[in-house]
Amino acid sequence: MGVLIGKQAPDFTAQAVMPDNSINAKFNLKEYLKGKVGIIFFYPLDFTFVCPSEIIAFNNRLKDFKTRGAEVIAISVDSQFTHLAWKNTPVNKGGIGNVQFPMVADLTKQIARDYDVLIEGAGVALRGTFMIDKQGVVRHQLVNDLPLGRNIDETIRMLDSLNFFEENGEVCPAGWNRGDEGMQASPEGVAKYLAANAEGL
Repeated sequence: MGVLIGKQAPDFTAQAVMPDNSINAKFNLKEYLKGKVGIIFFYPLDFTFVCPSEIIAFNNRLKDFKTRGAEVIAISVDSQFTHLAWKNTPVNKGGIGNVQFPMVADLTKQIARDYDVLIEGAGVALRGTFMIDKQGVVRHQLVNDLPLGRNIDETIRMLDSLNFFEENGEVCPAGWNRGDEGMQASPEGVAKYLAANAEGL
């Protein structure tokens, strides 16, 4: 498993189903983000089991991502037509409904390879989540095995952590949540923080 932290996120151009259900034949990652934070997540296949719960959970929290200056993008090895069919399938029939973020078709599986989440034998992607900063650098990645669904609230927490660090220059200690005290990245800073908070960690 490759570690992309601190590296430029692999760019890509591919077919994608957009929020209005139009198909963008040349969806480009960098062009779409245009200086915003990107949350891209890979999932194995359309019309499966854990996947719709994750996709709907991302969509239910989409406003939380957007108010924090981030765009969400979903990617799987399915075609753009399968994505669209899944969006047009009611939730109570196993569909995902009209989710409001792009769904990228990685038919060649090259995007999943570039992010090192492709299971070569199975031909599908693991549940990889990547947070890309405004400069296009990967700042957070988390990869789950197929049976293990993601916690979307944790993704939001990591986005809050990145925003806090960039705005304040302080680092985020264990269990940090928006509104909590940060820490100065110095011996004095850690000593001060731990003196006040060690027992609650």
